Amino acid sequence: MSQLTKTKDEAVTPKKPAGPAIIASSVDEGHRTQMAPFGHKLVELAKTNEAIVGMSADLAKYTDIHIFAEAYPDRFYQMGMSEQMMMTAAGGLAKEGFIPFATTYATFASRRGYDFISQAIAEQDGNVKIVGGLPGLTTGYGPSHQSTDDIAIFRAMPNLTVIDPCDALEIEQMVEAVVDYDGPVYMRMLRGAVPLILDEYDYQFELGKAKMLRGGRDVLIIATGFMTMRALDVAKKLAADSVDVAVLHVPTIKPLDEVTIAREASKSGRLVVVAENHTSVGGLGEAVAGTLMRASVFPAFRQISLPDKFLNAGSLELLQDQYGISTRAMTRSIKNWL
Repeated sequence: MSQLTKTKDEAVTPKKPAGPAIIASSVDEGHRTQMAPFGHKLVELAKTNEAIVGMSADLAKYTDIHIFAEAYPDRFYQMGMSEQMMMTAAGGLAKEGFIPFATTYATFASRRGYDFISQAIAEQDGNVKIVGGLPGLTTGYGPSHQSTDDIAIFRAMPNLTVIDPCDALEIEQMVEAVVDYDGPVYMRMLRGAVPLILDEYDYQFELGKAKMLRGGRDVLIIATGFMTMRALDVAKKLAADSVDVAVLHVPTIKPLDEVTIAREASKSGRLVVVAENHTSVGGLGEAVAGTLMRASVFPAFRQISLPDKFLNAGSLELLQDQYGISTRAMTRSIKNWL
Protein backbone atom coordinates (compact mmCIF):
# COMPACT_ATOMS: atom_id res chain seq x y z
CA MET A 1 0.00 0.00 0.00
CA SER A 2 1.26 3.47 -0.81
CA GLN A 3 2.75 5.39 2.07
CA LEU A 4 0.64 8.33 0.92
CA THR A 5 -2.58 6.97 2.27
CA LYS A 6 -3.36 8.79 5.50
CA THR A 7 -0.79 7.74 8.09
CA LYS A 8 0.33 8.92 11.46
CA ASP A 9 3.52 10.16 9.78
CA GLU A 10 1.63 12.82 7.81
CA ALA A 11 1.59 16.18 9.54
CA VAL A 12 1.28 19.89 8.97
CA THR A 13 4.53 21.83 9.23
CA PRO A 14 4.37 23.82 12.48
CA LYS A 15 5.61 27.35 12.94
CA LYS A 16 9.41 27.30 12.92
CA PRO A 17 11.06 27.72 16.32
CA ALA A 18 13.29 30.69 16.97
CA GLY A 19 17.00 30.30 16.35
CA PRO A 20 19.19 29.11 13.47
CA ALA A 21 18.78 25.79 11.69
CA ILE A 22 21.75 24.37 9.80
CA ILE A 23 19.95 21.31 8.46
CA ALA A 24 16.22 21.88 8.38
CA SER A 25 13.14 21.26 6.32
CA SER A 26 12.70 23.54 3.32
CA VAL A 27 8.94 23.35 3.76
CA ASP A 28 7.12 26.61 4.34
CA GLU A 29 4.82 26.90 7.33
CA GLY A 30 1.39 25.33 6.85
CA HIS A 31 2.32 22.65 4.31
CA ARG A 32 1.67 18.99 5.03
CA THR A 33 4.71 16.76 5.37
CA GLN A 34 5.46 13.06 5.42
CA MET A 35 8.38 11.34 7.09
CA ALA A 36 11.02 9.54 5.03
CA PRO A 37 9.06 8.57 1.89
CA PHE A 38 12.17 7.23 0.17
CA GLY A 39 13.08 4.75 2.89
CA HIS A 40 9.53 3.51 3.37
CA LYS A 41 8.89 3.12 -0.36
CA LEU A 42 12.11 1.17 -0.88
CA VAL A 43 11.09 -1.24 1.89
CA GLU A 44 7.67 -1.68 0.29
CA LEU A 45 9.15 -2.45 -3.14
CA ALA A 46 11.79 -4.79 -1.70
CA LYS A 47 9.07 -7.08 -0.35
CA THR A 48 8.34 -8.29 -3.86
CA ASN A 49 11.64 -7.52 -5.59
CA GLU A 50 14.59 -9.40 -4.11
CA ALA A 51 17.04 -7.70 -6.49
CA ILE A 52 16.83 -4.42 -4.58
CA VAL A 53 19.80 -3.77 -2.29
CA GLY A 54 20.79 -0.69 -0.31
CA MET A 55 24.19 0.94 0.13
CA SER A 56 25.45 3.87 2.19
CA ALA A 57 28.72 5.77 2.54
CA ASP A 58 28.31 6.17 6.30
CA LEU A 59 25.20 8.36 5.94
CA ALA A 60 22.33 5.88 6.20
CA LYS A 61 20.44 7.84 8.86
CA TYR A 62 20.82 11.08 6.93
CA THR A 63 19.54 9.73 3.61
CA ASP A 64 16.64 7.73 5.14
CA ILE A 65 17.99 4.41 3.84
CA HIS A 66 18.46 3.33 7.47
CA ILE A 67 14.77 2.32 7.27
CA PHE A 68 15.65 -0.18 4.54
CA ALA A 69 18.72 -1.33 6.48
CA GLU A 70 16.59 -2.12 9.52
CA ALA A 71 14.04 -4.04 7.45
CA TYR A 72 16.58 -5.92 5.29
CA PRO A 73 19.95 -6.03 7.08
CA ASP A 74 21.18 -8.86 4.83
CA ARG A 75 20.55 -6.71 1.74
CA PHE A 76 22.24 -3.56 3.03
CA TYR A 77 25.93 -2.65 2.66
CA GLN A 78 27.58 -0.03 4.85
CA MET A 79 30.61 1.04 2.82
CA GLY A 80 32.09 3.58 5.21
CA MET A 81 33.24 7.04 4.16
CA SER A 82 34.32 5.91 0.71
CA GLU A 83 31.96 7.04 -2.03
CA GLN A 84 34.40 5.86 -4.69
CA MET A 85 34.37 2.31 -3.34
CA MET A 86 30.58 2.37 -2.97
CA MET A 87 30.04 3.42 -6.59
CA THR A 88 32.45 0.80 -7.89
CA ALA A 89 30.81 -1.92 -5.78
CA ALA A 90 27.37 -0.76 -6.93
CA GLY A 91 28.48 -1.23 -10.53
CA GLY A 92 29.62 -4.76 -9.67
CA LEU A 93 26.34 -5.60 -7.96
CA ALA A 94 24.45 -4.39 -11.02
CA LYS A 95 26.49 -6.74 -13.20
CA GLU A 96 25.31 -9.62 -11.00
CA GLY A 97 21.65 -8.70 -11.53
CA PHE A 98 20.98 -6.62 -8.43
CA ILE A 99 19.40 -3.15 -8.33
CA PRO A 100 21.63 -1.20 -5.94
CA PHE A 101 20.50 2.08 -4.40
CA ALA A 102 23.76 3.86 -3.53
CA THR A 103 23.10 6.71 -1.10
CA THR A 104 25.19 9.62 0.14
CA TYR A 105 25.04 13.40 0.13
CA ALA A 106 24.64 14.86 -3.35
CA THR A 107 27.87 16.84 -3.13
CA PHE A 108 29.86 13.70 -2.25
CA ALA A 109 28.27 11.64 -5.01
CA SER A 110 29.00 14.24 -7.67
CA ARG A 111 32.37 15.62 -6.59
CA ARG A 112 34.02 12.57 -5.02
CA GLY A 113 32.32 9.86 -7.01
CA TYR A 114 32.30 11.30 -10.54
CA ASP A 115 35.09 9.29 -12.16
CA PHE A 116 33.99 6.04 -10.53
CA ILE A 117 30.37 6.58 -11.57
CA SER A 118 31.55 7.31 -15.09
CA GLN A 119 33.76 4.22 -15.40
CA ALA A 120 31.98 1.61 -13.27
CA ILE A 121 28.34 2.61 -13.82
CA ALA A 122 27.51 4.99 -16.69
CA GLU A 123 29.97 3.68 -19.28
CA GLN A 124 28.75 0.16 -18.52
CA ASP A 125 25.12 1.33 -18.61
CA GLY A 126 24.81 -0.31 -15.19
CA ASN A 127 21.45 -0.55 -13.48
CA VAL A 128 22.50 1.54 -10.46
CA LYS A 129 20.34 4.13 -8.71
CA ILE A 130 22.43 6.91 -7.15
CA VAL A 131 20.64 8.85 -4.42
CA GLY A 132 21.93 12.32 -3.47
CA GLY A 133 20.75 13.82 -0.19
CA LEU A 134 20.98 17.52 0.77
CA PRO A 135 20.54 18.74 -2.82
CA GLY A 136 21.30 22.37 -3.61
CA LEU A 137 20.86 24.78 -0.72
CA THR A 138 19.21 22.47 1.82
CA THR A 139 21.92 22.77 4.44
CA GLY A 140 23.70 25.70 6.01
CA TYR A 141 26.95 23.79 6.58
CA GLY A 142 28.67 25.66 3.79
CA PRO A 143 30.34 24.76 0.47
CA SER A 144 31.62 21.34 1.57
CA HIS A 145 28.03 20.08 1.94
CA GLN A 146 26.00 22.42 -0.28
CA SER A 147 25.47 20.56 -3.54
CA THR A 148 24.97 23.53 -5.83
CA ASP A 149 26.56 22.01 -8.95
CA ASP A 150 25.53 18.32 -8.98
CA ILE A 151 23.04 18.65 -11.84
CA ALA A 152 25.61 20.44 -14.00
CA ILE A 153 28.13 17.71 -13.27
CA PHE A 154 25.80 14.80 -13.97
CA ARG A 155 23.99 16.31 -16.98
CA ALA A 156 27.28 15.98 -18.84
CA MET A 157 27.59 12.24 -18.19
CA PRO A 158 26.35 9.98 -21.02
CA ASN A 159 23.73 7.30 -20.23
CA LEU A 160 22.80 8.89 -16.89
CA THR A 161 19.19 9.90 -16.18
CA VAL A 162 18.90 12.88 -13.78
CA ILE A 163 15.82 13.51 -11.61
CA ASP A 164 14.96 16.21 -9.07
CA PRO A 165 11.67 15.35 -7.28
CA CYS A 166 9.35 17.88 -5.68
CA ASP A 167 7.64 16.14 -2.78
CA ALA A 168 6.81 12.91 -0.94
CA LEU A 169 4.28 11.75 -3.53
CA GLU A 170 6.74 12.17 -6.35
CA ILE A 171 9.53 10.45 -4.42
CA GLU A 172 7.35 7.37 -3.95
CA GLN A 173 6.32 7.32 -7.60
CA MET A 174 9.86 8.06 -8.77
CA VAL A 175 11.44 5.25 -6.75
CA GLU A 176 8.99 2.75 -8.21
CA ALA A 177 9.61 4.08 -11.72
CA VAL A 178 13.41 3.86 -11.48
CA VAL A 179 13.23 0.30 -10.14
CA ASP A 180 11.34 -0.59 -13.32
CA TYR A 181 13.79 1.37 -15.50
CA ASP A 182 16.87 -0.56 -16.63
CA GLY A 183 19.75 1.89 -16.54
CA PRO A 184 21.76 4.27 -14.35
CA VAL A 185 19.86 7.05 -12.58
CA TYR A 186 20.96 9.96 -10.40
CA MET A 187 18.17 11.29 -8.22
CA ARG A 188 18.24 14.15 -5.78
CA MET A 189 16.51 13.21 -2.55
CA LEU A 190 14.64 15.11 0.14
CA ARG A 191 14.80 13.45 3.56
CA GLY A 192 13.10 13.65 6.93
CA ALA A 193 9.89 15.69 6.90
CA VAL A 194 9.24 15.97 3.16
CA PRO A 195 6.48 18.24 1.79
CA LEU A 196 3.31 16.66 0.44
CA ILE A 197 2.05 18.91 -2.34
CA LEU A 198 1.36 17.18 -5.63
CA ASP A 199 -1.51 14.96 -4.48
CA GLU A 200 -3.65 18.11 -4.72
CA TYR A 201 -2.92 18.27 -8.47
CA ASP A 202 -3.82 14.69 -9.48
CA TYR A 203 -0.14 14.15 -10.22
CA GLN A 204 1.53 11.07 -11.66
CA PHE A 205 5.29 10.95 -12.21
CA GLU A 206 6.46 9.79 -15.63
CA LEU A 207 10.14 9.41 -16.37
CA GLY A 208 11.20 12.05 -18.89
CA LYS A 209 7.92 14.00 -18.78
CA ALA A 210 7.15 17.55 -17.63
CA LYS A 211 3.67 18.24 -16.23
CA MET A 212 1.56 21.39 -16.20
CA LEU A 213 0.23 21.85 -12.67
CA ARG A 214 -1.70 25.07 -13.24
CA GLY A 215 -2.36 27.44 -16.11
CA GLY A 216 -1.78 31.19 -16.23
CA ARG A 217 -1.70 33.99 -18.80
CA ASP A 218 0.99 36.34 -17.37
CA VAL A 219 3.92 34.22 -16.18
CA LEU A 220 5.13 30.67 -16.81
CA ILE A 221 7.36 29.27 -14.07
CA ILE A 222 9.31 26.21 -15.19
CA ALA A 223 10.48 24.58 -11.98
CA THR A 224 12.10 21.44 -10.62
CA GLY A 225 12.63 19.90 -7.19
CA PHE A 226 11.17 21.67 -4.18
CA MET A 227 11.22 24.89 -6.21
CA THR A 228 8.01 23.62 -7.78
CA MET A 229 6.45 23.81 -4.32
CA ARG A 230 7.76 27.36 -4.06
CA ALA A 231 6.43 28.19 -7.53
CA LEU A 232 2.95 27.03 -6.58
CA ASP A 233 3.09 29.14 -3.41
CA VAL A 234 4.26 32.15 -5.42
CA ALA A 235 1.41 31.66 -7.89
CA LYS A 236 -1.11 31.85 -5.05
CA LYS A 237 0.51 34.97 -3.62
CA LEU A 238 0.67 36.76 -6.97
CA ALA A 239 -2.97 35.90 -7.71
CA ALA A 240 -3.85 38.39 -4.96
CA ASP A 241 -2.19 41.06 -7.14
CA SER A 242 -4.10 39.87 -10.24
CA VAL A 243 -1.00 38.22 -11.71
CA ASP A 244 -1.90 34.90 -13.33
CA VAL A 245 0.96 32.39 -12.98
CA ALA A 246 1.29 29.01 -14.72
CA VAL A 247 3.56 26.31 -13.25
CA LEU A 248 5.27 23.63 -15.34
CA HIS A 249 6.98 20.98 -13.21
CA VAL A 250 10.09 19.37 -14.74
CA PRO A 251 11.25 16.49 -12.50
CA THR A 252 13.41 14.78 -15.14
CA ILE A 253 16.25 17.08 -16.12
CA LYS A 254 17.88 14.49 -18.36
CA PRO A 255 16.33 13.45 -20.68
CA LEU A 256 14.53 16.78 -20.83
CA ASP A 257 10.95 17.04 -22.09
CA GLU A 258 11.86 19.57 -24.76
CA VAL A 259 8.56 19.26 -26.63
CA THR A 260 6.41 20.28 -23.66
CA ILE A 261 8.79 23.06 -22.60
CA ALA A 262 8.95 24.59 -26.08
CA ARG A 263 5.18 24.34 -26.53
CA GLU A 264 4.37 26.07 -23.25
CA ALA A 265 7.07 28.73 -23.60
CA SER A 266 5.87 29.61 -27.10
CA LYS A 267 2.49 30.82 -25.84
CA SER A 268 2.68 34.56 -26.40
CA GLY A 269 2.56 37.25 -23.76
CA ARG A 270 4.06 35.29 -20.86
CA LEU A 271 7.26 35.95 -18.97
CA VAL A 272 9.14 32.63 -18.70
CA VAL A 273 10.94 32.06 -15.38
CA VAL A 274 13.03 28.97 -14.65
CA ALA A 275 13.30 28.18 -10.93
CA GLU A 276 15.82 25.71 -9.56
CA ASN A 277 17.69 24.90 -6.37
CA HIS A 278 21.04 24.83 -8.19
CA THR A 279 23.67 27.16 -9.55
CA SER A 280 22.73 29.21 -12.60
CA VAL A 281 25.50 27.41 -14.49
CA GLY A 282 24.68 24.11 -16.16
CA GLY A 283 21.33 23.35 -14.56
CA LEU A 284 17.72 23.44 -15.67
CA GLY A 285 17.85 27.12 -16.62
CA GLU A 286 20.56 26.66 -19.21
CA ALA A 287 18.97 23.43 -20.42
CA VAL A 288 15.67 25.24 -20.99
CA ALA A 289 17.39 28.22 -22.62
CA GLY A 290 19.17 25.90 -25.06
CA THR A 291 15.92 24.08 -25.82
CA LEU A 292 14.11 27.33 -26.61
CA MET A 293 16.92 28.65 -28.79
CA ARG A 294 17.02 25.45 -30.85
CA ALA A 295 13.22 25.57 -31.21
CA SER A 296 13.33 29.27 -32.28
CA VAL A 297 11.19 30.25 -29.29
CA PHE A 298 12.26 33.59 -27.79
CA PRO A 299 10.11 34.71 -24.83
CA ALA A 300 11.15 37.17 -22.15
CA PHE A 301 13.30 34.87 -19.99
CA ARG A 302 14.59 35.02 -16.41
CA GLN A 303 16.27 32.61 -13.98
CA ILE A 304 15.73 32.05 -10.27
CA SER A 305 18.71 30.01 -9.16
CA LEU A 306 21.73 30.03 -6.89
CA PRO A 307 24.69 32.25 -7.81
CA ASP A 308 27.88 30.95 -9.38
CA LYS A 309 29.86 31.11 -6.14
CA PHE A 310 30.59 29.18 -2.97
CA LEU A 311 27.73 29.98 -0.61
CA ASN A 312 27.80 31.11 2.99
CA ALA A 313 27.20 28.93 6.04
CA GLY A 314 24.48 29.76 8.53
CA SER A 315 20.75 29.55 9.07
CA LEU A 316 19.12 27.75 6.17
CA GLU A 317 16.03 29.96 6.17
CA LEU A 318 18.14 33.11 6.01
CA LEU A 319 20.43 31.68 3.32
CA GLN A 320 17.55 30.70 1.05
CA ASP A 321 16.14 34.20 1.34
CA GLN A 322 19.56 35.78 0.80
CA TYR A 323 20.20 33.77 -2.37
CA GLY A 324 16.74 34.29 -3.82
CA ILE A 325 15.09 30.87 -3.64
CA SER A 326 12.66 31.44 -0.77
CA THR A 327 8.99 32.01 -1.54
CA ARG A 328 9.29 35.62 -0.43
CA ALA A 329 12.37 36.28 -2.57
CA MET A 330 10.83 34.58 -5.62
CA THR A 331 7.66 36.63 -5.30
CA ARG A 332 9.66 39.83 -5.04
CA SER A 333 11.81 38.99 -8.07
CA ILE A 334 8.88 38.16 -10.34
CA LYS A 335 7.04 41.33 -9.32
CA ASN A 336 10.12 43.37 -10.24
CA TRP A 337 10.37 41.69 -13.65
CA LEU A 338 6.75 42.34 -14.64
